Amino acid sequence: MATRPSLVFLFVLLCFFLSSSSTVHSQSDEFVYNGFKHLGSNNLTLNGVSQIQNHGFIQLTNDTLRLLGHAFHSDAILFKNSTTGKVFSFSTAFAFAIVPEYEKLGGHGMAFVISPNKELKGALPSQYLGLLSPAVNGNFSNHLFAVEFDTVQDFEFNDISDNHVGIDLNSVVSNASVNASYYTDGNSTKQDLSLKSGKVIQAWIDYDSSKNELNVTLSPFSSKPSTSILSFHVDLSPYLEDYMYVGFSASTGLLSGSHYVFGWSFKMNGEAQSLDLSSLPSLPARRKNHLALISGVSISAAVLIVAGILLALFIIKKIKNMDVIEDWELDVGPHRFSYKELKKATKGFRDKELLGFGGFGRVYKGTLPNSNTQVAVKRINHESKQGLQEFVSEVASIGRLRHRNLVQLLGWCRRREDLMLVYDFMPNGSLDKYIFDEPKVVLTWEQRFKIIKGVASGLLYLHEGWEQTVIHRDIKAGNVLLDLELNGRLGDFGLAKLYEHGSNPSTTRVVGTLGYLAPELTKTGKPTTSSDVFAFGALLLEVVCGRRPIEPKALPEKLILVDWVWDRWKQGAILEVVDPRLGGEYNGAEVILVLKLGLMCSNNKPSKRPTMRQVLRYLEGEGTLPEVVAPPDEEEGKKSGDHGSEFEDFVHSYPPSSYFEKVSTWSSGDLAERDDLDAASSASPFSGRGESGWS
Repeated sequence: MATRPSLVFLFVLLCFFLSSSSTVHSQSDEFVYNGFKHLGSNNLTLNGVSQIQNHGFIQLTNDTLRLLGHAFHSDAILFKNSTTGKVFSFSTAFAFAIVPEYEKLGGHGMAFVISPNKELKGALPSQYLGLLSPAVNGNFSNHLFAVEFDTVQDFEFNDISDNHVGIDLNSVVSNASVNASYYTDGNSTKQDLSLKSGKVIQAWIDYDSSKNELNVTLSPFSSKPSTSILSFHVDLSPYLEDYMYVGFSASTGLLSGSHYVFGWSFKMNGEAQSLDLSSLPSLPARRKNHLALISGVSISAAVLIVAGILLALFIIKKIKNMDVIEDWELDVGPHRFSYKELKKATKGFRDKELLGFGGFGRVYKGTLPNSNTQVAVKRINHESKQGLQEFVSEVASIGRLRHRNLVQLLGWCRRREDLMLVYDFMPNGSLDKYIFDEPKVVLTWEQRFKIIKGVASGLLYLHEGWEQTVIHRDIKAGNVLLDLELNGRLGDFGLAKLYEHGSNPSTTRVVGTLGYLAPELTKTGKPTTSSDVFAFGALLLEVVCGRRPIEPKALPEKLILVDWVWDRWKQGAILEVVDPRLGGEYNGAEVILVLKLGLMCSNNKPSKRPTMRQVLRYLEGEGTLPEVVAPPDEEEGKKSGDHGSEFEDFVHSYPPSSYFEKVSTWSSGDLAERDDLDAASSASPFSGRGESGWS
């Protein structure tokens, strides 16, 4: 009898132990999926276009353009120690493959994600990888961690290549990145690894909480190399919440591709199990043509069939390459190229000659066969005859512009619904890649000042020098192209508006690039020469400072470039804003002149801005600038330092890194978030240098 309490005590202790063990097990959150064939919603949550195929792998996307897919582990995982607030160590391994529609071009990538929710509501496809949108990209409140495997080089997000791995914290601008590769031969030899090869790759992501170290490792084999390709020192505690969801996200854009996950293991506070690739589901082999299908056909019948096919292909090719000219095209200028001529110039529009791609199509480098002139050929697709006529009408107007500081439209071509524009080829690409981030070549002050004067001269010609007033509406560093001698030429007239001198421009949709839009446009919707001057002011400041109009990751006082420059101006320390990459080698008087002009052009009141004729006179030293410069945000009754309405007007949900083709349309005062170049696409076929640029 004396032993009964002891037995009861042992029984209670055992129950407690089992209960505790169960709790620990549920919070250890370790799982291994060698395929996903028999998993249901209790294990995985799928959204977008993702689905589990019959062969047992997850297909996150397919070959459709601009879509996304997500696959998350259904249960939330405890990531933080409730006492210390520190994130636990974690580890994951997964086998994936990316099969782009065109292997050489890629088609955007995929990412391993840790998110506070499984829906990722509002996320966009294309370069946002289904993770975020322009409105929230970079926000600390996202609490999002991702490791991206990207197959498109997006200059807007500072991608290092079209085959890279990046670590993303609350933003799709990677905090650290490296070209995809792996170690072999005793971990001493580094081998390149193509993410878009269509072959299965295993990835390991390991976070050591004690060292605050994150490591990413890749291999095309089952065994894990002992050397990682990317190591990043970071404390994830401020970024992750207590409970988070783990999973995958992928997207397609103007180029498409399929993203697959074949197996997945995950473990908190330990190392995830590596996957045996041979035991995982595999992609079904593509069907091949078999000669056995025609083995029973007689030789004479086979010859007739082959001859008929060859004849049909010959006729189709002749019809396809035929140039059909309709009556309304006869009086259109400038020069009309034949399709055959442009096809020969671009070597059959082959991928090797591809310079970039945008909302309307692709841009190819070409050499005209008769003159050996290098050109850029933009190949555009239209769907309606009305669109064709509008296209040709714009060619007739814009094609007659002639100025040494404008990118010249040399001609055009139409073959049914296939449209092509032929431009001067600019071998040095756009200005933005020489002044932002870490350029390969740093422009000297003399080169920058010459470019500024050149663009001012070209813009004055548009406003006053041609038979009609031309409002560009999208002036920025990304639309300033540099020729062989690094002369600045204003290009991309896709958003331009023409009207007679002295007339009043009509109200229109507010389009352009966020960060360069004059505040009055959101109220009136009327583009004017003064709104162009406002954008030119932003260009002046970014060329001197080497910074974009808005730097989301900068300190609050440096967030808006014009405010920062104005503050330094008031403090008598204006030269502190000069691009440090110049190494102090610049003409101080010219720098101060350009900065002062930039502040004057950036004034919120159109009446306070100079005209382009005045701007060019000042730049040429033919006029004296006013001694006093009005505050850029001058408004009646506005307190100094109050950025409320100013920020709303000037930024208006401005996304990070606007310098490269972030075109959006505002309607009724609300920002309609759209994918890269979509708004420009709806405006005109001239718009967009493409997601990869022209050069």
